[in-house]
Amino acid sequence: MCMTVKNILQHFSNNSSRTNLSIVCKFSIHSNNQGDSTGKLGFHEFKYLWNNIKRWQGFYKTYDADHSGVIGADELPKAFRAAGFPLNDQLFQMIVRRYSDENGNMDFDNYIGCLVRLDAMCRAFKTLDKDNNGTVNVNIQEVKNVVFIIRK
Repeated sequence: MCMTVKNILQHFSNNSSRTNLSIVCKFSIHSNNQGDSTGKLGFHEFKYLWNNIKRWQGFYKTYDADHSGVIGADELPKAFRAAGFPLNDQLFQMIVRRYSDENGNMDFDNYIGCLVRLDAMCRAFKTLDKDNNGTVNVNIQEVKNVVFIIRK
């Protein structure tokens, strides 16, 4: 049984106890979680996406302690670490420039969209790290494939 990504994301958008997701965030989730490029998720892809969004939503709520709708710049490193992404300073600064507002604060859509992309990149890296030593040797075609997947 396959569900459309649209059905999954509508649950988060329409359920009043959840934070709404913007169309950009939905597109990012959709692009990075299609199992077979049909726009549908099989059971395992659905379960993976559902569990991640629910888990990440919990971290977001934890670090948005003042319920302002954004995680402050000072709390973002902890929020990413809690989500399983301990980022070095250089990568963190790149992410802040791309996903945060001018004050370094990040809203829910950008937090989820960023985590979806980080997760896709980490999964792609793990696939390429055949001997599991933390490094990869890739040819130009493999680089193009990974960039194509991440940029969707």
